[in-house]
Amino acid sequence: QVPLVESGGGLVQAGGSLRLSCAVSGSIFGINPTGWYRQAPGSQRELVALISSGGSTNYADSVKGRFTISRDNAKNTVSLQMNSLKPEDTAVYYCNGRRLLSSGYVNYWGQGTQVTVSS
Repeated sequence: QVPLVESGGGLVQAGGSLRLSCAVSGSIFGINPTGWYRQAPGSQRELVALISSGGSTNYADSVKGRFTISRDNAKNTVSLQMNSLKPEDTAVYYCNGRRLLSSGYVNYWGQGTQVTVSS
């Protein structure tokens, strides 16, 4: 079972909005969702936005002012509100989570959700 489950991707015109959500599936105990990454065809996976348990955020320069990350600690979910979408935002978006073990942090990923922005 995939440890993190994303939803909310789709096809939207430039200037439109989408909201992505990520939930911990419960298959592995102790995963803390941390944020979103994306990967476009032929490109490496890149950071989009991160959020700490305390609510501190960090955004890629390319999405600042357009995307907003939020979390619900009670539900152990993170969301990404994407406004003013551009064709260059087209990518598969992945939710990232971490679990602290005695040996350090272990990263977990969702299966990804496709976001396509048409011009």
